[in-house]
Amino acid sequence: MKKIPIYIAVVIIACMIHSCDTRKPFRSAEGVVWNTIYHITYASNVSLDDSIHVVMKRVEMSLSAFNDSSVVSRVNRNEAMETDTMFRKVFLESQRINRMSGGAFDPTVGALVNLWGFGTAGHEAAAPTEEAVDSARRLVGINDCRLDSLGRVIKKDSLTMMNFSAIAKGYGADEIGAMMKRNGVRDYMIEIGGEIVVAGKSPRGSLWRISIDAPVESNDSVIHDNMGVVQVSDCGIATSGNYRNYRVVGGRSMGHTINPFTGEPALSTILSATVVAPECMTADALATACMIMPLDSAVAMIEAQENVSAMFVTAGDTTRWAVTRTAGFPALD
Repeated sequence: MKKIPIYIAVVIIACMIHSCDTRKPFRSAEGVVWNTIYHITYASNVSLDDSIHVVMKRVEMSLSAFNDSSVVSRVNRNEAMETDTMFRKVFLESQRINRMSGGAFDPTVGALVNLWGFGTAGHEAAAPTEEAVDSARRLVGINDCRLDSLGRVIKKDSLTMMNFSAIAKGYGADEIGAMMKRNGVRDYMIEIGGEIVVAGKSPRGSLWRISIDAPVESNDSVIHDNMGVVQVSDCGIATSGNYRNYRVVGGRSMGHTINPFTGEPALSTILSATVVAPECMTADALATACMIMPLDSAVAMIEAQENVSAMFVTAGDTTRWAVTRTAGFPALD
């Protein structure tokens, strides 16, 4: 009888050792999608690369304005059709962020995006005319669009064009994360073009360490620099900055973020905005909205949301940058 507790203890220890030996290995996947690079790290006994590609393709076929067969492209051509669940989710979240930002975030700037050479219509060396900008600006207004009972889009105008590029990468990362969870994966990091979703623990067994990029102004351009590292888990992170995607139009450097109020590339003292939110699509859209808003308005918008925080980098007079953080933003290492 005295030997029973010893035997049980040995079995328990053996089980613990076996458990440690069978931890799921971390795998990685990387490549190019939607004209940007993705990096994915996840803990799984089996490869999920095929499933990752399936999710990416589904997102593209729903939300990419650069794919002529996608749902959003067909909506832009005014085809009578029922939209899919992906389109409807992103459409409704876009309307919510539009209201939250006072109209600063608006995916119906598609015609303006094309006009300034950042969309599907190709590049023009000269800036568009004021008349052309005014005409395209009248088509903007996602809250003047709606979904009917059959899931079809009723647009503000037949010429209104939607471009979900400012929310689709974040949503795509969310969808891959959801797929991971359905397959029993609890530890992962998904990064698509700078939009990030993290869950569980990193291969080190600690929180995920995410580098925060910051722009640094030089005499004739804006270059990248590393501000530091945040440690996070179970959230989405998105950074928006016009230094990431710009082109020269009419001899001027123009950022890709279009101001729906003016119809022109946004001009702001904010060089970059990094947002942390429960979902990456929310962080993605909010970061874009912040690039259009005055700093005080952007800070107020973020502070009014639950479980959302942000860090803003603005041009500094005596330092390389000035940083404003809302409550809850992770500390930089």
